Amino acid sequence: MTQAVQKERFSSKLLENLEPGDYVMVHAGVAIAKITDEDESETDQLYGGTAVMEEQKKRTAREIIENYDGPAVRIMEVCGTHTHEIFRLGIRKLLPKQVELISGPGCPVCVTPVSFIDEAIYLALEKQVTICTFGDLVRVPGSQMSLAGAREKGAKIHIVYSPADAEKYAKDHPEEQVTFLSVGFETTTPAGCLSVKQAKEDGISNYSLLVANKTMPGAYEALKGSADVFLYPGRVNAITGTELCEELVKEGVSGVVAGFTAKELLTALAVALVRFQEGKPFFVNCYPRVVTREGSREAQRLVNELMEGCDSEWRGLGIIPGSGMQLREEWEAYDARKKYNMPKIEGKANPACRCGDVLQGKCKPSDCKVFGKVCTPQHPVGACMVSGEGACSAYYMYDTRG
Repeated sequence: MTQAVQKERFSSKLLENLEPGDYVMVHAGVAIAKITDEDESETDQLYGGTAVMEEQKKRTAREIIENYDGPAVRIMEVCGTHTHEIFRLGIRKLLPKQVELISGPGCPVCVTPVSFIDEAIYLALEKQVTICTFGDLVRVPGSQMSLAGAREKGAKIHIVYSPADAEKYAKDHPEEQVTFLSVGFETTTPAGCLSVKQAKEDGISNYSLLVANKTMPGAYEALKGSADVFLYPGRVNAITGTELCEELVKEGVSGVVAGFTAKELLTALAVALVRFQEGKPFFVNCYPRVVTREGSREAQRLVNELMEGCDSEWRGLGIIPGSGMQLREEWEAYDARKKYNMPKIEGKANPACRCGDVLQGKCKPSDCKVFGKVCTPQHPVGACMVSGEGACSAYYMYDTRG
């Protein structure tokens, strides 16, 4: 998604050969991919080359979707932004009854476990650490309270636009110990790594990360039986490339990479429906102006330099082996858990909340008994109602019962 951000507010260290007038995809204060001009011939090629597909190419994506008369199909929106945009653009209203869209685990705030919020509160209240965080995390409930509740008890919670802002805050406030809450997927992780490298260059020792970054491959494996087709997140694939998605086809997993405009989403859904009718696993990159097969090698090298894989807990999915990230031993001075000798903290989620089921596509937000009643954006019971990418907030915002 293109963002209109002033040049001085984001880093372009991961991209080479940028020129004035170039469009870039910005995430967490870092330009992660260059957006090329759209090529109509590329869009045509997405449908493939069979006789049926040649006929389909003569119809618009909207016509393909509205007139779909194939078998029932469940398409999982892995990315929370896709969920919101599909609602906002009214695309759900075009879908025939046999096409079902279900939400997945692509909202970073939503999949972050309760224990992580408890850890952040521990640092803020017990260690008097200044917590720098994205705004979405402030109201996510922990076992006893949210970060907003901790702030009412005297904790210092500072909302930032990016990890770079958190590092700058630490540099400007040497008398404070500062920890950035590093959540997100492959798209956000490079920004946290850049902030750590900058802290080392600046020679500051009062900055650290509380890391809960995750990688998507394990989640795809865990959920491959939950949907017929994955709507892959374009921003993640801008970093990782498409090789993994191509490999998953061999395991019977189908999917399409989607962009974020109305045309890009309609095209991706239309391609998914056309290819699904063939009856065999498939993968199509429907976002070629941003996503390449190799992805961002520079971002991959950066993350590999500073971080390594580890087992990680996902809200609703439990522990997924190798799906998390942690700072390597040589960078552990910036690891908040080690810096502050963090004890093992077990979080306890509200039993009334069904966020875990929503994130697995097992239910719709409107199936939850507390949805829209006890649980609202003003008084959230679970993370999926808090986040701007959460499925529950999307259902609530667009006043739907599914």
